[in-house]
Amino acid sequence: MFSRSYANLLNLVSSQEDFPNIGQTMNRLPRVMTASGIISDFDGDYDDESRSECVGSDAVSSVSQERRIIVANQLPLKTQRDSESKKWSFELDNDALVLQLKDGFPPDVEVVYVGCLKAEIDVSEQDEVAQLLLDKFRCVPTFLPPDIQNKFYHGFCKQHLWPLFHYMLPISPNHGTRFNRVLWQAYVSANKIFADKVMEVINPDEDYVWVHDYHLMVLPTFLRKRFPRVKLGFFLHSPFPSSEIYRTLPVRDEILRALLNSDLIGFHTFDYARHFLSCCSRMLGLDYESKRGYIGLEYYGRVVSIKILPVGIHMGQLASVLSLPETVKKARELKERFKGKTVIVGVDDMDMFKGISFKFLAMGQLLEQHPELKEKVVLVQIANPARTQGKDIEEVQDETHLTAKSVNERYGKPGYEPIVFINGSVPTLEKAAYYAIAECCVVNAVRDGMNLVPYTYTVCRQSSPVLDEALGFDGSNTPRKSMIVVSEFIGCSPSLSGAIRVNPWNIDAVSEAMNLAITMPEAEKQMRHEKHYKYVSSHDVGYWARSFDQDLERACREHFLKRCWGIGFGLCFRVVALGPNFRKLSVEHIVSAYNRTNSRVILLDYDGTMMPQTSVDKTPSSEVISVLNSLCNDPKNIVFIVSGRGKDSLSKWFSSCEKLGIAAEHGYFTRWTKDSEWESPSLGTNFDWKKIAEPVMVPYTETTDGSYIEHKESALVWHHQEADPDFGSCQAKELLDHLESVLTNDPVVVKRGQHIVEVKPQGVSKGIVVENLISTMLSQGKPPDFVLCIGDDRSDEDMFESIARSVSNPSLPAIAEVFACTVGQKPSKAKYYLDDTVDVIKLLQGLATAAVQTPKSPHFQVSFEGSL
Repeated sequence: MFSRSYANLLNLVSSQEDFPNIGQTMNRLPRVMTASGIISDFDGDYDDESRSECVGSDAVSSVSQERRIIVANQLPLKTQRDSESKKWSFELDNDALVLQLKDGFPPDVEVVYVGCLKAEIDVSEQDEVAQLLLDKFRCVPTFLPPDIQNKFYHGFCKQHLWPLFHYMLPISPNHGTRFNRVLWQAYVSANKIFADKVMEVINPDEDYVWVHDYHLMVLPTFLRKRFPRVKLGFFLHSPFPSSEIYRTLPVRDEILRALLNSDLIGFHTFDYARHFLSCCSRMLGLDYESKRGYIGLEYYGRVVSIKILPVGIHMGQLASVLSLPETVKKARELKERFKGKTVIVGVDDMDMFKGISFKFLAMGQLLEQHPELKEKVVLVQIANPARTQGKDIEEVQDETHLTAKSVNERYGKPGYEPIVFINGSVPTLEKAAYYAIAECCVVNAVRDGMNLVPYTYTVCRQSSPVLDEALGFDGSNTPRKSMIVVSEFIGCSPSLSGAIRVNPWNIDAVSEAMNLAITMPEAEKQMRHEKHYKYVSSHDVGYWARSFDQDLERACREHFLKRCWGIGFGLCFRVVALGPNFRKLSVEHIVSAYNRTNSRVILLDYDGTMMPQTSVDKTPSSEVISVLNSLCNDPKNIVFIVSGRGKDSLSKWFSSCEKLGIAAEHGYFTRWTKDSEWESPSLGTNFDWKKIAEPVMVPYTETTDGSYIEHKESALVWHHQEADPDFGSCQAKELLDHLESVLTNDPVVVKRGQHIVEVKPQGVSKGIVVENLISTMLSQGKPPDFVLCIGDDRSDEDMFESIARSVSNPSLPAIAEVFACTVGQKPSKAKYYLDDTVDVIKLLQGLATAAVQTPKSPHFQVSFEGSL
């Protein structure tokens, strides 16, 4: 039997009084769809029976063996049905990538595949087929109802996601398909059925799940909702478009959030990863950073890792194909057929993005510009069958045929066709034979993911002993050579450093590249071939899978160190993962400590803590003023607003709070009550550095639309919250470096915060305010026995850190009760959190009303004489 899900552990934890909301959240788990039909979103709960079935299933193996569950749209199987017996037969598809990647896993790892079959199985036969595939191939078939299958794959995947991810927008009804919510609902339903199948076989505590490609982009949400600690990786095999393209998708946020429920997200190229990160920044406001070479996105306490590594080919399988007698025979035939001619080869799927017609036009241009090449150069183009159907495919097929016919009629003659167009399925061994005899390979797609044709071509040109003999090569003594013309819009382009990169839209440039490829000196062809072969052979599919698997294990390493629970509805569901001691602060939890203490300190940030960050008018409400006055009027309390704002604004806003202390500009100015004088630390009043810093900030402000400079008495702050996220962040990094270099010899600190770059005097921070406050109270003989500190941003982390140091300092009296609290569920040095500013006000109101009534005594008041 499988071990229990961590959901049960969290339910146990949530029964403790300190976690009143977790149990309610964790009990709301998704219901697996068991009936056909389209759903608008996932909803409902699992009942206890279905939960135990999912967690306790032992249909595949025991928990003792390490496993990887590979989930893809299609299983790596070939399907055939006998016309007489009506019996189904299956065999492994050795060309399937998801089957080949097994080579990257340790030999003792069991691999289970989840996906659809390429044939429609009658409902009455599904159980029998499923058992057969599980027993013989370790495959778990996902049987989608025909209606959902059609709307899911041929509908949303191929009519919406595929064109959009290849930069094609549905500008008009005749140019692409407009968004159809029914197709989206089918996509969600199909992903939910896939999740159902994964849940039947998964051991969530041990197994790693690897989801593949754009067909299953919302699957991570279903799995994460059911198992908060599922070890989950996702790899996108198609391009990921720039944010300007992706943001046109009506369900853009749902898909982004679903992907972020993975632990590791993989892309072929940095460009694809950069576009994804930009979308997360612009649409979800998420920041990312690189640590020791790893890119990570902070998402509700979880670090979602980003992997950039192109897939490779299966070297062993290709070597076997090249050694087959059929391959050798075919290569010999082709060499004789094209004797005396230079062969250029192209292998592409028949779709609108492969640029086949552009390639044909370039071939015509080549013969037009270089008449001496007529009857000497042949372009062999193999067009694999289209993976979908529709008007667009028909138009592409018609255009391709007409272009090939036109070029052949103009430049061909009896016995010579410049373009040999093979439209249809061609066996792998036959393709290998064409690669082996071709001097050049042209991959001319206008937009493509990881196209493996150049890799395969390179290995085939390296040849094999039996193929060498057939082609008349002198074994290992014959120098190997190959040339590749590749579109710069293809995922493999960055890794082919010896290829001639072209813009496929520029017919003249492609034509000249083809001419250069076939006329280049032999020595240079050999050098380029050696460079490509070295890369392709060392970065095969096993290397790719092994690297992804190792990074997934690393990304999941902290799963057991954090508490997890789910929040949000529908496809906005996400898991919050926080430290084991991090919990929500409630009035019930703090009130007893508040009542039994006599020297309390309450420190409150303002923006984002007492006042929402999104508020345009930052003037405190009557509710905020009332609760602050109630707390200040208790003689046992010292209440401080500790803010980065200027003293004039804070003085004006809190003029009705007579006994409220204020630390303005992160503590550069302080006063204990309204009647006290503002005091500042003895750091000197020389602000000549502003004359250096401001001129540096000005050009960044002028060139960054939406940014501005805030002038404080003690600091200068450059804000870029309203600027373009990517450009603003880039400018902030540059400004930080610039300011640090010009202010090296000045007594200031240059810091980058949330959408700001700030220059302020050394020795000024909210943390120092806390240290000096506690120190002053001790010197006055009134050591605090209760500290409540609430803040929301990076500057407030200094306060939390100072409080922690004070508590652990053996030379200071112990503070009985300490409550450091951050606003928002996120990693923090604080041990408590509140969800938002509304919760902060409610907590403060609860303390004010729950205070034990004691005889009035003179209000405790101390001063900061000489302490700042």
